[in-house]
Amino acid sequence: MRRLLLLRHAKTETDAPSGRDKDRRLDDRGHKDAARIGEWIADHGPSPDMVLVSPAVRARQTWDLAWEAMKAHVAAPQVEFLPELYGADPAHLLVTIRTATIPANPKRLMLVGHNPGMHEFALMLTGSGDAASSKALAHNLPTAGLAIFDFDVKDWGDVAYRRGKLALFVSPKLLKQA
Repeated sequence: MRRLLLLRHAKTETDAPSGRDKDRRLDDRGHKDAARIGEWIADHGPSPDMVLVSPAVRARQTWDLAWEAMKAHVAAPQVEFLPELYGADPAHLLVTIRTATIPANPKRLMLVGHNPGMHEFALMLTGSGDAASSKALAHNLPTAGLAIFDFDVKDWGDVAYRRGKLALFVSPKLLKQA
């Protein structure tokens, strides 16, 4: 069994001072939401064994803040910053999880990245799972949204579209409503 956690970066400033999209930083709400998702992961586990993060500033900040909220409660994962996650489409994301996990083959893997690729990937992975989560995820993977999938496979090379069981979808907005 393998578990995949897809975390979209938290809310950002509209434009970076440099004018480069990769340099956009989290805004105040983004800081709070990233920490809130990290706290949720720490409380509800299990936490990831390996985390693959886009090198964009907003993705790195999201991971750093989530990890800060988690680290007192969970073991430190292996973390890698992969340029190919920035702007990746579902096909690239699938190739990345199949190849970047070799030889580590973690039981629980987290990707921290961007829409539209992350949302499209989540939709393409879903084969079964929690109906309420599927309905909530159908329209959007919002900033700081977390989609959690289980795959009945022995290694990441066997992960495929429509084979994931959507275990849960959470977002800061859903957590506030709960």
